[in-house]
Amino acid sequence: MNRFWGHLSTINHHKILVTKLCFRCHLYKQGILHDLSKYSPVEFWAGVTYYQGFRSPINREKEVKGYSLGWLHHKGRNRHHWEYWLDNGNVKNGVIAIEMPVNYVVEMICDRIAASMTYQKENYTDASALEYFLNGYDRVMMHPNTKALTQHILEYLRDHGLDQTIAYIRHNILKNK
Repeated sequence: MNRFWGHLSTINHHKILVTKLCFRCHLYKQGILHDLSKYSPVEFWAGVTYYQGFRSPINREKEVKGYSLGWLHHKGRNRHHWEYWLDNGNVKNGVIAIEMPVNYVVEMICDRIAASMTYQKENYTDASALEYFLNGYDRVMMHPNTKALTQHILEYLRDHGLDQTIAYIRHNILKNK
């Protein structure tokens, strides 16, 4: 029962943080709809089963089973994940990365900031999301433009803080959306 309440509390906390960040970026619909699939049975019960409290249960599920059905479900329904934007193109080229629309890149950044805040708690800094991104940089199959924009915004966050980054996103990144 502790894992149930712990997982529910974690996803609620995370969703509230992302919603607030999206609202600050004027992405109201995305803020409201963000991660609703986490409440679906396949995602929720996997989260409860593999809940640890200090990191995503998806990582633990992958360690135990070698894959995560919850993650496969989640990434296929949430456009703010770069994995959503992978396509098999044509058979000759194999899997290709499609450029993400800017509003979903911003939601992805809000998601990463909120996840860093949720799991790192008092150890969170404005560099946390960038450090996470760079840690997996070589294993990420993002469109080059999406990857460059993501890194640019996360570096801006590290260098200027959250409030200035939100203003920068609204006035420079999303203004021509």
